[in-house]
Amino acid sequence: MFRFRLYRFENDLLLAASDEELIGRSLSQGEVEIHISEQFYGTKEADQGELRDLLDRCTVANLMGERCVKLAAELGFVDRGNVVEVEDVPHAQVAQMRR
Repeated sequence: MFRFRLYRFENDLLLAASDEELIGRSLSQGEVEIHISEQFYGTKEADQGELRDLLDRCTVANLMGERCVKLAAELGFVDRGNVVEVEDVPHAQVAQMRR
């Protein structure tokens, strides 16, 4: 399962999504520090099908975790070469241009 939260900014829809078990963890590597908070990533749960639908709808996505990033890559939203790992946890950001 995944956790997610949606944010609306004018014409953009931002999806924050993470592998469920990462919620509450803090990661650091060099100067990079990430807190995978419930406040940002949300409390709503989604399965793979729901996450696929959310990725189709959003214009921006912030993704944390092996399963979350892997699914986004398999669907063509993320190029694995652009994935950053922090303490071996994959992190990806997506921006989709739409008319």
